[in-house]
Amino acid sequence: MNEIIAFSKSHWESITAFIWFMFCFYGYMIYSQRMALTTNSLSSVLHQYRQAWMEQMMLRDVRVADTTALANLERSVAFFASSTMLILAGLVTVMGSTDKVIDMVADVPFAIDASRTEWEIKLLLLVGLFMYAFFKFTWSLRQYGFCAVMVGGAPSQDAQITERERKAFATRIAHVASLAANNFNQGLRTYYFSLAVLGWFINSWIFIALSSGIVWVLYRREFKSRTLEELIISRAE
Repeated sequence: MNEIIAFSKSHWESITAFIWFMFCFYGYMIYSQRMALTTNSLSSVLHQYRQAWMEQMMLRDVRVADTTALANLERSVAFFASSTMLILAGLVTVMGSTDKVIDMVADVPFAIDASRTEWEIKLLLLVGLFMYAFFKFTWSLRQYGFCAVMVGGAPSQDAQITERERKAFATRIAHVASLAANNFNQGLRTYYFSLAVLGWFINSWIFIALSSGIVWVLYRREFKSRTLEELIISRAE
């Protein structure tokens, strides 16, 4: 117990920075999901576009354009998934050369002296974040695949079904597509927050500042961006 107290006193800055980072990381994830239910955001407005897309798709007999669009979305997700694996491989390599990296960063202004154990903990945090991103990207990839199957199995324009059934099927496809997009967004947000962790290798206060800055950037892009304004205007028209 005394060792834990002594460790906390000697590393209180790093512990505070880590807690603040986790609060920003998970806090923004929860905040953005809840706000999207009642406020216009990129995710909520794009879901409306996906709903309209799938309703129009149901009226087409030839759906090559729709499957091509889904394939393009899958390629984007697959690119990030494969890139994440390369990053993980690089981080594992860096963990085997920690001493060299410590010497290299020691000359950076405002950098604090840190033990090998501290560096390895910080590297493990990065590894954990990119593993989380990898799972999000791969799950998004699979969900887009499910969406493509649903498009392929969608009733044709001449099918003997009611308009309500047709719209319900389009809604389910749009919902699966939005789930895939949301998982992709969470993977991208993890990339952003991983950049903040790089500041931790210099000192804890930079880490705190970058974590806060990432939240501000994500908020501005998702809820206050010019892109969102244009999407809302176009949807209203």
